[in-house]
Amino acid sequence: MTTDQSTTEVLIPLLNPNEPEALLADLHVQEGQKVATGDLLCTLETTKSTVELPAEQNGYIIGLRLNQGQTVRAGERLCYLANSPDWTPPPAEPAASQDTSAPVPEGLRITQPALSLAQSANLDLGWLPLGVLVTEKLIHEMLKESSQPRLEPPLTAFDPTAILVYGGGGHGKALIELLRALHSYHIVAVIDDGIPAGHEILGVPVRGGSEALPDLYAQGVRLAVNAVGGIGNLTVRLEVFQRLAGAGFTCPTLVHPSAVLEPSARLAAGVQVMPLAYVGSEAEIGYGAIINTRAIVSHDCRIGDFANLSPGAILAGEVQIGNGALIGMGATLNLRVKVGNRARVGNGATVKSDVPENGVVHAGSVWPD
Repeated sequence: MTTDQSTTEVLIPLLNPNEPEALLADLHVQEGQKVATGDLLCTLETTKSTVELPAEQNGYIIGLRLNQGQTVRAGERLCYLANSPDWTPPPAEPAASQDTSAPVPEGLRITQPALSLAQSANLDLGWLPLGVLVTEKLIHEMLKESSQPRLEPPLTAFDPTAILVYGGGGHGKALIELLRALHSYHIVAVIDDGIPAGHEILGVPVRGGSEALPDLYAQGVRLAVNAVGGIGNLTVRLEVFQRLAGAGFTCPTLVHPSAVLEPSARLAAGVQVMPLAYVGSEAEIGYGAIINTRAIVSHDCRIGDFANLSPGAILAGEVQIGNGALIGMGATLNLRVKVGNRARVGNGATVKSDVPENGVVHAGSVWPD
């Protein structure tokens, strides 16, 4: 999305570097509709993924030019988000063409305007963060950051194991313990927008909020852990991933030594697998997902980006969990059940059939009744 002071231009993102086109599977809005930040605008599908496109600000849908069921291309305009329903969009301009000759790293999700800007600035695409959607705004922030003078430490002082923890709550404490159990990282700081600098979390100094990220980057820190769970408000967790990516940090995959992963399981970047969890054969875990303590992910399960499996959740084989979905403590999901994007399954619930997108299964209940 690109913005000015009054409007946001909503563009189709590049979901797969090798597949610039996508199916506009669902269109959740109509011309003139008023939406709020986080409301779903559309659902896009490629041969490898399904992604929901949310609104990045409040506004009115203006200039909607695509239809449900249509094949769309990365960089193509979906609509504008305007502050007024009477706003008139500018004359249409020819869409920028995809530069298919430029190699795009596998797994990089980037909008066409962001890709064009990165290429024009001669940015090494290999340094862009994987998993999160790289937007034009994010590229501008990275270029601005790189243009600022820095007091970089000598190369001999660079510590590739240095890592920060963003979030000083309960999940942050659990991740500090996990990092220490791995004996592979040097935890240099906790970042928390609600805890003043000078405090400590399990002996790790708090450096302040997100304003401290540039200083830590200048000191050679390149790794970060998102310890904001986002229970009840997934947007907060997503915003932390975007802040970290914009500041140049990478979120590694973390697996507690007591967890069991079958060799054929595949985990994306930013995944956190907590103590005594199990991930079965050929299971796939999406970017930034949390597999909490004693959760069981059986064979051939598919866990979407940013999904959260609470302690003790049990997934039978071939279960599919949508992006941003929350599975409560001790919940049980039967064989081949599908849980839609951002759905919520309460603690101790039993799920015997598919749960729709944004659906809610109440704690202790059996779904369907």
